[in-house]
Amino acid sequence: MVTCTSHASEARFHALRLLPGQEVFSRLHDFVQQHQLHAAWIAGCTGSLTNIALRFAGQEETTLLTGTWEIISLNGTLDLTGEHLHLAVSDPQGAMLGGHMMAGCTVRTTLELVIGELTGLAFSRQPCVVSGYDELVITSR
Repeated sequence: MVTCTSHASEARFHALRLLPGQEVFSRLHDFVQQHQLHAAWIAGCTGSLTNIALRFAGQEETTLLTGTWEIISLNGTLDLTGEHLHLAVSDPQGAMLGGHMMAGCTVRTTLELVIGELTGLAFSRQPCVVSGYDELVITSR
C-alpha cells in the first residue's frame, strides 16, 4: 500500500535570468549544482524559446520544434540529481502545446526565473511500483 505524507519547510527564493541562445536544462542544472539546491521548484517563469523539446503524454520519444515560442508556464521540481519539469508554450498564432520538458530548449530573447528552495528538505527520485517511473521522494535534511 502506498501512503501519502506531507513535509513542512521554510523556503527561500533565487532569481535567475537566462540569455538568448542558452540551453535551459544545462543552465538550470548548473544553477542547482552551484547553489546546492536539494529541494527546489520553479516558482515563476516568463520568457521565450526558439527551440523546444517536449515529450508528450504517453509518448516515449522527444518532439523537437523550432520557431518563435512564448512560455505560458514552466513548473516542476529540481534537485541535485534531476528534475521533473512541464512546459506549456504558444506559437505566434496563440496555439498552445505542452508536455514534459526535455533537454534542447533554447532561449530566444530572455528567460526570467524565480526558483524556490525548501531549505529543510531534500528531493530524490526512486523507482515507484505504482507508476513504474522514478518518482519524487521527499526527506528531511
